[in-house]
Amino acid sequence: MSFSKETKSELCNAPVFTAEQMSAQVYGMVLFARTFSEVSISFSTESKAVASAFSQMLSALTETIVDTNIKLTRRSSEQKLYTLSVPDTEDCRKIYSFFGHSKNQPNLRINRANIDDDECIRYFLRGAFLVCGNVASPEKEYHLEFVVPHKKLSDDLQKLISEISELGISPKTVRRKGNYIVYIKGSENVTNTITYMGGQMSAIEVIQNNIYKSVRNAVNRKINSETANLKKTAVAAAKQIQAIDTIKAKRGLEHLPDDLREIALIRLEYPEYNLREIGTALTTPLTRSGVNHRMQRILQIAEELTDK
Repeated sequence: MSFSKETKSELCNAPVFTAEQMSAQVYGMVLFARTFSEVSISFSTESKAVASAFSQMLSALTETIVDTNIKLTRRSSEQKLYTLSVPDTEDCRKIYSFFGHSKNQPNLRINRANIDDDECIRYFLRGAFLVCGNVASPEKEYHLEFVVPHKKLSDDLQKLISEISELGISPKTVRRKGNYIVYIKGSENVTNTITYMGGQMSAIEVIQNNIYKSVRNAVNRKINSETANLKKTAVAAAKQIQAIDTIKAKRGLEHLPDDLREIALIRLEYPEYNLREIGTALTTPLTRSGVNHRMQRILQIAEELTDK
């Protein structure tokens, strides 16, 4: 099951406490359905939970009949598509009028009289998301959207969301395949929106995934940094060993001063050591800077012997 479908299932099971809240949620569902007019109300969904919630809540609120048609989708022999509709034209007029809409309206708009307090707005947005919303898997990206068929309606939804002080977000709108997509991006914004609509468990999953990504990225950065340091150490060690071998072949290490000879012998015995580790291994421990200074003297002696 996709993350979007899981989120919708959770929202369908979220409690509705009052008649006003149920009315607001049903209004969000019918208003953002594929068709909502005085002669036709219908939409399709792949979520059985959404189909059941739409049918039961609309029938309970308006005492109308909702038909459900089920068929398999083309993508899968097991995935079902639920198409819900109000078959009786008189019932469509009844529902249209119930929410304060009339045939004289030139454009379908949000009737704010149906959502006149903050809690009703919360349930209205939940209903809208159930029928026209999608949220991407947090493993891929942080993106939540509402697919709206009408321009004015998308403008109203964008304005409504931006006015919710509890969210503090400004959604964007883009045109896609004849629809208007009102979308929200960013892990915090998506998490807050899902929580606001009542999907606490889905929001927690987004948060957990965000934490996992942050930890994974931090580990990768550390590994990359350590790998780069190891490579740098290996290259430097190889150059130092080559210089020591040159001194050994042309003059002999016994001709080196005691402090340089000790460092040269440790480097030959422990080629994987970094400068700090070499300093620790000395009879009289030395700082990394001190070891580096002596290594530079060894490199200089080797260079002078090579030039002769």
